Amino acid sequence: QMREQAQIAIDTADVIIFIVDVKQGLVDADSKVADMLRRSRKPVVLVVNKVDSFQKYMMDVYEFYNLGIGEPHPISAASMLGIGDMLDEVTSYFPEHTAEGEEDERPRIAIVGKPNVGKSSIINKLVGENRVIVSDIAGTTRDAIDTEVVHNGTEYVFIDTAGLRKKNKIKEELERFSIIRTVTAVERADVVLVVIDAAEGVTEQDAKIAGIAHERGKGVIIVVNKWDAIEKNDKTIYEYENEIRRILSFMPYAEIMYVSAKTGQRLMKLYDMIDIVIANQTLRVATGVLNEIMAEAVAMQQPPSDKGKRLKLYYITQVAVKPPTFVIFVNDKELMHFSYTRYLENKIREAFGFKGTSLKFFIRERKEKDQ
Repeated sequence: QMREQAQIAIDTADVIIFIVDVKQGLVDADSKVADMLRRSRKPVVLVVNKVDSFQKYMMDVYEFYNLGIGEPHPISAASMLGIGDMLDEVTSYFPEHTAEGEEDERPRIAIVGKPNVGKSSIINKLVGENRVIVSDIAGTTRDAIDTEVVHNGTEYVFIDTAGLRKKNKIKEELERFSIIRTVTAVERADVVLVVIDAAEGVTEQDAKIAGIAHERGKGVIIVVNKWDAIEKNDKTIYEYENEIRRILSFMPYAEIMYVSAKTGQRLMKLYDMIDIVIANQTLRVATGVLNEIMAEAVAMQQPPSDKGKRLKLYYITQVAVKPPTFVIFVNDKELMHFSYTRYLENKIREAFGFKGTSLKFFIRERKEKDQ
């Protein structure tokens, strides 16, 4: 089991920090892990912990050269000794931020969800005959495959995390490692398709997976799969949507689509929805327009006050996209209750929609004399 856990962590990593214990010395388990790391051909930083005194323990540190995976870096996590040098070594393996041409411009879509909800079936149907290249991408798990697709003249990259659990027969207690895989896929994506089983309904586990995308400000589409397999009446879709909105109440902006990977029902319409969400993720609103919206909102509902001091809103501007991010300048940010921020967000959404994407707001203080 420990070997399986280590292998999953190795497959997921870009750089591996291998921590050993100077007081325990070199043990057989260290050598076994070192063998796995050598086979991975990934950068390894060997860290020797509990070295409270470099002078006292240096001979013990040198013993770890026998692992054959490079220079041992002595640290003491408890007293923070050597941490800076260790981090310098780790970051030296990070790629330089260089432009990668048009590849960066292509929409990246991650398909995530619980096991057996139909992630693989959906991506296979979406790709169809449009498949261009299937390749293993460095820095992801060995079972995560990037698939490049051209649909109606637009290139898309699908990040598929399906298959690892089934292929490696991972036990239930290793399920937490699927979260690592999900996070890796989500962080690389522009839009995340959160796949839900219609027969099961939305669950707390679905909410945790959706929360990963929400916390990272990604575009989100809730894909209710196996829609063909349930009995329906004229109220079914409304009941489903209400339940999804209730459990995923933290992301009311998420789009919802009901599909069937088995029959292909509405699957190709996902491309249209992906395009809409990406457009909203990258939408920029002029500062003048934003301030008009804010002025109207303030006129309709006065900002909160506390102990005789009222919140004043001076100015709003958009500072970033993916997700759209705004800064509001006020006289006292302690007076800016989250409910009033939500009120302003709703007013901006009324004007521009921003369907499928979260909006981020930062509150900054500015003294009245600066206005």
